[in-house]
Amino acid sequence: MLDHFGILAPIYERVIPVPDVSRLVQLLDLPAAGRLLDAGGGTGRVSCQLRPMVDDLVVTDVSPGMLAQAKIRNDLELSLAFAETLPFADGAFDRVLVVDALHHFCDQRRAVTDLLRVLKPGGTLVIEEPDLNSLRVKLVAIAEKLALMRSHFYYPAEIKAMAQAQGATARIETEGDITAWVVVNK
Repeated sequence: MLDHFGILAPIYERVIPVPDVSRLVQLLDLPAAGRLLDAGGGTGRVSCQLRPMVDDLVVTDVSPGMLAQAKIRNDLELSLAFAETLPFADGAFDRVLVVDALHHFCDQRRAVTDLLRVLKPGGTLVIEEPDLNSLRVKLVAIAEKLALMRSHFYYPAEIKAMAQAQGATARIETEGDITAWVVVNK
């Protein structure tokens, strides 16, 4: 299968703009003591902005190329790992973040289960995803299928239900018609 992210890694941040993390800071209640996991964090473009706001930050991704770009930053701890089988102890993180990556995971339901496993009781998981309720996002989903990316997009309500099936509480926040955040408390 084609390694899209390995190919894009060297130019990823020139093609995909670095996001404004102010909404994530609010949803994650940062700055705060503790550990933050950025699952599917790629080049660390989001994590590098959040790093000063936590005691420890770990970026996981399945793409060695993306993590090689993240390594250039020097201040991020990196781990080559699938979100469905994270190499961390139960309750290892106070906060967990997934930005625009859940639809790329192989098994989203297993990923949500494992993300909640590594989250401490009382911790917060924030999943930022393109909102499939938007026609523009539906077109992106089709384009990714045509590019053989194997993406699987879910509606925000479906992601919320995945978390609730694990006994967590969850809510959906939206802004405009492109992005949705599923905020999960364990």
